[in-house]
Amino acid sequence: MTPATDLRPAHVRDSLAARQIVLIDVREPAEYAAERIHGALNYPLSTFDPDALPAGGPRAIVLQCGSGKRSAMAMDLCRKAGVEIAGHLDGGIGAWRAADLPIVRIDPATGAVRDAR
Repeated sequence: MTPATDLRPAHVRDSLAARQIVLIDVREPAEYAAERIHGALNYPLSTFDPDALPAGGPRAIVLQCGSGKRSAMAMDLCRKAGVEIAGHLDGGIGAWRAADLPIVRIDPATGAVRDAR
């Protein structure tokens, strides 16, 4: 199994656009609902089961959280379970925002879904 790596936001963006990866957001549902990366699936760390990941398909798994700490913990859980992943978004959604990449946000006043940077 190839070791998982720290991936930069631009690499993750390009891999998502090319449909080469599945991005797994390990933040809690309220965090995911408030703000997320387009196309990310939510598998919260609090109930994370590496065997439940959509593995074995043509796309590599990349993990993501708010800062990189929880996705690194999830990578460790995957390693221990023998589940291969490509890596995690280094710096999480915070690094994604800092790179001025698009996110989906929910307007708390109206509940409207908005694309943001």
